[in-house]
Amino acid sequence: MPSAPALAARLAHLAEARPPLDPGMAAFRARLAAETPHEAIHWPLDRQRSAWDAVCRSYHAPHPPGLAVTDLAIAGPGGPLKLRLYRPEGGAPKPGLLYFHGGGWVLGSLETHDDMCAEIAAGADVAVVALDYRLAPEHPFPAQLEDSHALLAWVLAEGAGHGIDTARLVAGGDSAGGQMTAALAGDLRDRGEDVLRGQILIYPVLGAETDTASYRRNATDSALAREEMVHYLDAFLGPPTSPAWRDKRAVPLLENDFDGLPPAFITAAAHDVLQDEAFFYAARLEEAGVPVSLRHEPALDHSYMRARHHSTAAAAGFAAIVAAARSLGHHGRLPA
Repeated sequence: MPSAPALAARLAHLAEARPPLDPGMAAFRARLAAETPHEAIHWPLDRQRSAWDAVCRSYHAPHPPGLAVTDLAIAGPGGPLKLRLYRPEGGAPKPGLLYFHGGGWVLGSLETHDDMCAEIAAGADVAVVALDYRLAPEHPFPAQLEDSHALLAWVLAEGAGHGIDTARLVAGGDSAGGQMTAALAGDLRDRGEDVLRGQILIYPVLGAETDTASYRRNATDSALAREEMVHYLDAFLGPPTSPAWRDKRAVPLLENDFDGLPPAFITAAAHDVLQDEAFFYAARLEEAGVPVSLRHEPALDHSYMRARHHSTAAAAGFAAIVAAARSLGHHGRLPA
């Protein structure tokens, strides 16, 4: 692991050498700003969600061919939970990817990430099981972690009947879904349940500190403004006195023992407020001897997966995520 000064120097160098935002990403970001501006966090909650749903629908791509998509419902700790299973054709059991969508724990659903999950399943030849978990602020932490465990329990018990190889499971998610992935992986490690062969963290939320260099640099000129992230953390973790702010299952960077966690593929974007926490987390994993691959996207911003059909750089970043899902799922190792 690089020393703290060396890591700080590397991040400073990346900031100085950062190229302009990719043109396709810039156009995507401008459209987001027009339809769901940063100040949308002050809108009524139902309007926030409907506006984000509408933007996601406008970017929705057709499913790849040869994919069976099934909607399911399971029992959850707070009531029924909806799942969506994307399974490529073929009779042999497929590795499984448990997917947790982003949206600041406040926005998003099976629909907002439908096409991305479909393309990951088809491209990686894995069965993706996406979870429609409970949202904050109505359901703050630990509701999301509880729902994650419910999904995993269902996959382990019933997945084989749906063509999933339950001995080859990976967890992954973007943004808030990255936090959920890391939280689930850490909680399973602490319980002594070695059931995940990898984790995929896509521009993840891993800390609760909003004064890092990348937060300051990208505070307003980003697809995810600092003000928005503060709002989402408050919704998820509750008031400052809430114990969730000091719980490593809610804030993965509070972990002090990274030994024994599953191999991790992590993406970070230079124009994203969250960039630095991905580097901090990767360094802690590396220090503990956990295999980790950190892919840095110098010309991209938060939510770049959604711009994959509009940006060459985003398309390459998405292809790397798919390759990680394939390698971890089928071979139990990070891509070369």
